[in-house]
Amino acid sequence: MRRALSYVLLGLGVFALALGLLLRFYTYPQLAKVPLDPDRTTVAEGDDITAMVFVDTGDRDVPEIRDGLSLTSTTYVSGDLRAPEVREGGDVAVWSEATRVLADNAPDVQPVSGSIRKLCLDRHTGQARVPCEDQYIRVEHDRDPAERADDIIEGERDRVQQPGYNFKLPFGTEQRTYPWYVLEIRDTVDLGFEAEDTVKGLDVYRFSYQVEPTVVESDMTVPGRLVDDEDEDTVEVDRYFEAERTMWIDPVTGAVIALEQSVKQELVRDGQDYGAGTTVFDGTLALNDETVETHVAEAEQNGSKLWFLTTLPTILWVAGTVLIVVAGLLLLGRAREDDQPRGRQGRSRASHSARVG
Repeated sequence: MRRALSYVLLGLGVFALALGLLLRFYTYPQLAKVPLDPDRTTVAEGDDITAMVFVDTGDRDVPEIRDGLSLTSTTYVSGDLRAPEVREGGDVAVWSEATRVLADNAPDVQPVSGSIRKLCLDRHTGQARVPCEDQYIRVEHDRDPAERADDIIEGERDRVQQPGYNFKLPFGTEQRTYPWYVLEIRDTVDLGFEAEDTVKGLDVYRFSYQVEPTVVESDMTVPGRLVDDEDEDTVEVDRYFEAERTMWIDPVTGAVIALEQSVKQELVRDGQDYGAGTTVFDGTLALNDETVETHVAEAEQNGSKLWFLTTLPTILWVAGTVLIVVAGLLLLGRAREDDQPRGRQGRSRASHSARVG
């Protein structure tokens, strides 16, 4: 009976170890992927913002700087299922992101800014990758709306145009620094871990980065009056950008749960230092409560699925090891019991032979 129990425990232990390996190293990589067809809208809002806007005067759009604006930034992310890199069950996704910033309390102005971009992602890591046939960036900012359609930058097929992480951090996010792509400066920055935190009951990691004042557009032509130069019809300026961004990340899925970004942009003329120029944007935008609540619900749902593929294998490995050890001890004990009668029988025969002799 003991031997049969030992073999049952041994079989269960081996099964637990094998199942844990299967879940962690086969099933998990199959499920821990970014989707091919995301359909996601996020909304960020901010008040008391200074921004340069274009006002429709009837004949043309005239730029001016306004204070006290309430802005709403809406971002829509979708997937291109027809892209040549995409196939069902494959390792590459092609995502597009469209963002538009509107002034809620200034109905007479054009959209403040906007952007559209497209890139290929590694579905496992979430990082941008190549080859990517149709990656591009189109940005609208501080321009006459009639000129915005020409502001497009196409990427090379075999060169990553938007490197690093763009939409999320990897599954199983660690407490370390990651390269995050910042669209405004066309480069990556160090997104550093700050602390563990909680957002609406969800345990998250808080990350942040800073962009020091950086020239993002040189020799930009603007009306002289816009930069307090009434003597010149137009002047050339450099546009500077600086930002501080904080993101709250779900460590299980790597998804961005909440976000807050403070941005300042300034037009600096020749001979001026940064800080002495004309501010054309100064304010803070943050994801609104509805968006954050949606992100929390999605993270809880997806995280519970991935739990079975991360935590459960560890439990199975521990349980399997314990079962195998117990089975081994039972078999060893049985073997010792079997040896004892044979030892006593041998000694009896030896005694009998001695007496006969």
